[in-house]
Amino acid sequence: MNRADYFSYIERKLNMLASRISSRGRLNILDLHTHSENFYRDLLNNLYGWSLANENVNNPNVESIDLIDKTNKFVIQVSATNTKQKIEKSLSKDSIKQYQKQGYTFKFISIANDADNLRTNTFKNPYGISFNFEIDIIDKNSIFKTIKDLKIEPLTTIYEFIKKELGSEPDIVKLESNLSAIINILSKENLDNQANAIEINSFEIERKIDFNQLTNAKEIISDWKTYMGMVDRIYTEFDTLGYNKSSSVLNAIKQEYIQAKSNNFSGDKLFLAVIDKVVDRVKNSSNNTVETNEELEQCVDILVVDAFIRCKIFDNPQNYNYATTG
Repeated sequence: MNRADYFSYIERKLNMLASRISSRGRLNILDLHTHSENFYRDLLNNLYGWSLANENVNNPNVESIDLIDKTNKFVIQVSATNTKQKIEKSLSKDSIKQYQKQGYTFKFISIANDADNLRTNTFKNPYGISFNFEIDIIDKNSIFKTIKDLKIEPLTTIYEFIKKELGSEPDIVKLESNLSAIINILSKENLDNQANAIEINSFEIERKIDFNQLTNAKEIISDWKTYMGMVDRIYTEFDTLGYNKSSSVLNAIKQEYIQAKSNNFSGDKLFLAVIDKVVDRVKNSSNNTVETNEELEQCVDILVVDAFIRCKIFDNPQNYNYATTG
């Protein structure tokens, strides 16, 4: 059914974007924050029929305002920090005063985290700009609720927009080729290993996710765990030829995990740090043949999720058994 497929795709992509923004922000990598201003400008214009423009382009020194709709009289702050203090600080800026006098409404978009907790607060609003926290605080969940009720034509428009902005589903043939190439790059040691066919135990994986407090990374694991069979097959093909790539790749990923953990990273931050480190390792290889960053990140996501499920990274709960038994 197209409606269900479209919604699932949109939900998955926005959750993955939020997870990336959150993790990279903790590492002080802020490129996605900047890109998200324009992404959400276009998404909200498509979704609500607004006329938002990026105010930072026209007025780079304005405080607390990232997007502006001069037709509907909205000013919007786009932020990965969703705290009461953040909103109150924005509402107290001098720039808000002029917009209040012109009859504008202030809106706040949380691009990394859910904002349900904010909608139960009251906020200091010294200049009295129009701001109804129940409807003027926007997060991905409130966007999902709107998208879920769309008719098929506008839903298709949003789906096509997300696909263009955040990438389409991977081409299976190309994905397998890229995975093989990346496995070759990551495997530098010839270690003994035999990879067997795997039927994963979803309940056990959920236990490990909860045990390691992986909230945002849970979306990545859920998205890519179904490709574990493909990874297993590629590992087996290499290992049958005597190359023993599986142990080499898993050890390479474990090295990045140990290094990231030594920096006192944990939970989501640790999971995303491992992905970023493995991506960098492949990018810096002279043998890298993967054409785009998106394809590279997809493959690394899959390999790190595979390593997580196979017990190579992160702590295992008691009696953890990722494979089902016959």
